[in-house]
Amino acid sequence: MIRYTLITVLLLLAAFVAQQFIPAFTGLYHSRVLLVHLVFLCAAVTVGAPAMLLLAFIGGFLWDAHCAIGPHGGDPEVYSQPVESLRFGYSILLFAALGYLMQGVQPLFRQGKWQVSAALTGIAILIYLLAEYLLINFVRGEFHFRAAVAGQVVLTAGMTMLFSPLVFWLLFKLSELCQNPILPAAGNKRRRRR
Repeated sequence: MIRYTLITVLLLLAAFVAQQFIPAFTGLYHSRVLLVHLVFLCAAVTVGAPAMLLLAFIGGFLWDAHCAIGPHGGDPEVYSQPVESLRFGYSILLFAALGYLMQGVQPLFRQGKWQVSAALTGIAILIYLLAEYLLINFVRGEFHFRAAVAGQVVLTAGMTMLFSPLVFWLLFKLSELCQNPILPAAGNKRRRRR
């Protein structure tokens, strides 16, 4: 179990590196695949609550650090003021809240119904982006919700969700290597066939 948790932490760190090379789709409202969030959400449903909170802390801390020192992305019409108006650490709380959302469907996941978790990753990304946008507007003291923002949020959530089966497949393979079954129901079915 500890070995699998360490591997999920390393996978999350690798997602941060890979995220730097994933471009925004300029023709689709500057939407992008949020690989870091996707890896966190997929891993959150496969581990226990303490490991999920560790992943939420690491993911949220590094995401805030990335956004604080990196270029402030997005369309200048959408983000007219820099994102640094948000306090450092808000992402940790958002990651933890979404991690608990994923933990809520863990009983279904343990029965081998990972497809529900894959669909929930898109919903969780949508919630994350909307919460982040609402926080930015709250801090600025104004609320503007343009069509470009809605398009960016929906397309980012949808495109990110499309890659969740690939991340789950990777997590299944890693759990087999660690001899840590993350789908006990699926393991029971294999034993019955033998």
